[in-house]
Amino acid sequence: MRVRLFLTLILIFLAGCGPLVATGPVRPDQLQFPPLEFNFPQVEKHQLTNGIRVFLKEDHELPLVDLSVLVAGGDIHDSQQQTGLSSLFAQVLESGGTLAASPAELEAELEAMAANLSVSSSSYSYEIGLSLHQRDLTRGLEILADLLRQPGFDQQRLELAKRKMVEAIRRKNDDPESIAGRLLAKAVYQQHPFGRYPEIAAVESFSREQLLRLHERDFRPANLWFAVSGAVSQAELLALLQEKLGDWQAEEPLVLELSALPPPPAGRVLSADKQIPQTTILLGHPGINKDNPDMFALRVANYILGGGGFNSRMMREVRSNRGLAYSVYSYFQIGRRLPELFIAGSETKAESTLEVVQLMRGLIQQLIDQPVSDAELELAKQSLINSFVFAFTDTHSIVSRKLRLDYFDYPVQYLETYRQKIAAVTVADVQRVARTYLKPDQLQIVLVGDSAEYADDLPQLALPVERVELRDDEGS
Repeated sequence: MRVRLFLTLILIFLAGCGPLVATGPVRPDQLQFPPLEFNFPQVEKHQLTNGIRVFLKEDHELPLVDLSVLVAGGDIHDSQQQTGLSSLFAQVLESGGTLAASPAELEAELEAMAANLSVSSSSYSYEIGLSLHQRDLTRGLEILADLLRQPGFDQQRLELAKRKMVEAIRRKNDDPESIAGRLLAKAVYQQHPFGRYPEIAAVESFSREQLLRLHERDFRPANLWFAVSGAVSQAELLALLQEKLGDWQAEEPLVLELSALPPPPAGRVLSADKQIPQTTILLGHPGINKDNPDMFALRVANYILGGGGFNSRMMREVRSNRGLAYSVYSYFQIGRRLPELFIAGSETKAESTLEVVQLMRGLIQQLIDQPVSDAELELAKQSLINSFVFAFTDTHSIVSRKLRLDYFDYPVQYLETYRQKIAAVTVADVQRVARTYLKPDQLQIVLVGDSAEYADDLPQLALPVERVELRDDEGS
């Protein structure tokens, strides 16, 4: 009886498995999925009577509120004699208290609320971030209003920030990647603000009065953009902002001229000697800004060249096929207002420096000379399209993105049409933009490493070679 039951169970089991055995497992490339649909979430946009712009998306999943304030200004407006002032301004704005509260009092109150305050400076703006619990929103906006309108710029905190900046300048040659980035920017931009870096004497001369003048120039309602997300209703937020900032007198928005970029220099090699076992390599030349209609085709071209990780030609040839580097890459810094850089980079052992540089240059030239394959093009486009949604992983990133698009005057439907414009790129487009925007004769080739291992080989690049001496005080 038991044997018969056992055989019966086996037959049932085999009968159930029969179709699976016959058809076999489905391979990953045979799986079918519906088309990826992504609709950009709606963000509310408002403007206070004094000109402050407000972007809001409610999200009541957690009892938290995130605020970002973007203020027009930034490093590009520092004079040559005051390079670094905007960066110092941001540090002391964050740490220097307000006229209503000392630095210690403000820090203690923020800590008691478990709130996070941050201030940073970039080329075209300052950004203040505040994250807190919903119950503390009213008090948080009071603190934020005081910081915007009546910063303290405490003298002791100013001196501390200056000492930190001076120490950072003294240690600027510790990291080879930082050295290479600095030398590349200086080589391309020369005395333009994009190519300047703070010097010790200038930082030591900065005063509280200079910070106050910078604040008076840049901080005005028409220069402020608010991005707010979290557990707050539109009506509540607008009422609070009107209460805390509505009496701030409206003024004309700040209009500052941007310094013109210098003409692109001819290609050359900049070699900085540093006793380390591998060479940091950066190749670069001027690129484009976001107003260029070829931006989408260039994104696809760069993905194929060096921006697509293991799907890119540079990674495949330099790392996978030859084992000469752990990382190799390329990208276009799409300038928000002025054109910024095309950069390709890698790190390799000192004795293979020349080989890697020649390979990278050769792959750039190959993209110019030869059409890409249909398979490469399709992979690049699909990867860029499918990765688009990951730029919006949380509610505040969505609101912040909308704010920046408005601040930098992107087309109204930029996000909504992004995927369609990537999908429209053709093989001919890729070769056309490669020929137009990749400039092998303008490449500034920066090498940071033990130059004794490769200096004798550099004439093979057929470019002028300049030796850069690294100094820890001023200079390079």
